[in-house]
Amino acid sequence: MEKVHLLTLGCPKNLADSELMLGALTSAGFEITLDPEEAQVLLVNTCAFIEAAKKESIDAILEAAEVKRRGFGKRLVVAGCLSQRYAAELAATMPEVDVFVGTGNFLDLPELLRRTEAPEMRPIPYAGAAHLLPTAAIPRIKTGDFFTSYLKISEGCNHKCAFCIIPRIRGLHESRPLGDLVAEARNLAAAGVREINLIAQDLTAYGRDLDQPSSLAALLRQLSTIDALRWIRLLYCYPNFVSAELLDAIAELPKVVKYIDMPLQHADDAMLRAMRRERSGAALVKLLDRVRQRIPGVVLRTSFIVGFPGETDAAFERLVKFVRDEQFDRVGVFTYSREENTAAYNLPDQVPERVKRARRASLMAMQGEISLARNRGLVGREMEVLVEGPMPGRSTRLRGRTSGQAPEIDGSVFLAGDAEAGEFVRARIDKALSYDLHATVAGAAA
Repeated sequence: MEKVHLLTLGCPKNLADSELMLGALTSAGFEITLDPEEAQVLLVNTCAFIEAAKKESIDAILEAAEVKRRGFGKRLVVAGCLSQRYAAELAATMPEVDVFVGTGNFLDLPELLRRTEAPEMRPIPYAGAAHLLPTAAIPRIKTGDFFTSYLKISEGCNHKCAFCIIPRIRGLHESRPLGDLVAEARNLAAAGVREINLIAQDLTAYGRDLDQPSSLAALLRQLSTIDALRWIRLLYCYPNFVSAELLDAIAELPKVVKYIDMPLQHADDAMLRAMRRERSGAALVKLLDRVRQRIPGVVLRTSFIVGFPGETDAAFERLVKFVRDEQFDRVGVFTYSREENTAAYNLPDQVPERVKRARRASLMAMQGEISLARNRGLVGREMEVLVEGPMPGRSTRLRGRTSGQAPEIDGSVFLAGDAEAGEFVRARIDKALSYDLHATVAGAAA
């Protein structure tokens, strides 16, 4: 029995793919190990969204290749977006990689590993966009905390954002059948999952392409009937498809946390047009007003790109004013990454890297102050917290999250008191930091 060590890079969607890879491999008789030195198969699931992610992926492959070099009989597999996008180039420059699998054929891994025991059987890399749409029947080995999970509801994207390479890697949007998603969610709940985080390239496009058209709101209503689930969260809602039906579902369903992740990317009209995003900053203001009116107390997370080609000082200042005025709960800021085969790649007026970095630092500093002020407004309140377990190195201190903190993305709640991982507690907020909170366990949540 061969042992497999898997390293996952990139977003939660990549993690969901990794869990399917592990399911396929264990079903075929492979064993999972956390120690790369004792593995016969070293598997790196890569990201290729922006330049920094590509560099991180290449570094991880090279580190795995060094582990392979030190051991006898080891094989190296490169999977995911980097493989899908650059497999031919990687194969020519990295002969130490035995197998490349992309975003559309990773369930073939057991067969590819069997076929490639001899070097001459090494598979030929491929090109183009592809994705694999999971089903509830496909084996999946869940990783991470037992009480939380991601649920991929669709694959691919139909938008043509000027900066984004994802449609060229994963292809056009395709939704999973509603019944299949509910079946997988029930399986997860039966295994102890209490929080489900819905993921996709575009959540709000869900259901429109099905033979029996559905919607994200309809899916939320079905998932809310699963008794064992307590929190259902939305990660990545494309702004122009945030409908009244969806807002009503979020507002009305107690299990759907009042948290919306809605990347806006910019607020200057010229930048939005150049990025091929929403029509105007004013339209975004109206949308945010509508969301907040329908869902009082909603936690809004967004992200922005600074340094997009043609972004002037005035355009950046309009973005700064927008962020200051809107007072978002969570903000991520990324510097523009110039990616080949995107519409923005050959645009004039590329912004210098030092300017991009300075703008990012400035915007994040301002958001840090906003976040601190919002967190200070929580001091003295009791809030429901999902306990994640002891803090690393601090057996007397616990770490958890409120419903307004997404796993691995937002801040944490550092807890004093006794509770078990996976338990929901009432906690009194004692102290606020820019992104984290300190609290004391007050009892079990109702």
